Amino acid sequence: MTIPHKVHSPGFLALVNDAKSRIEEVDIAAYQTMPCEGHLLIDVREDHEWAAGHAAGAIHMSKGTIERDIETRVPDASAKMVLYC
Repeated sequence: MTIPHKVHSPGFLALVNDAKSRIEEVDIAAYQTMPCEGHLLIDVREDHEWAAGHAAGAIHMSKGTIERDIETRVPDASAKMVLYC
């Protein structure tokens, strides 16, 4: 059985590409040099992974819910966020 390929609208793709242009990937070494203040640390792993252990001070919003919950959990759209998985 072949699963059909999802085709996204041009507007959605433009939105995603715009968002990606503002994302900077950092590794753990770079993160460790960041000041502790000035950003929110968000764990995007699944519930059972969060329950098994997570970084101190992290907020949990799994990949399946972050799109739905981000505006209420982080109302400041200009807030700097560091997401990890």
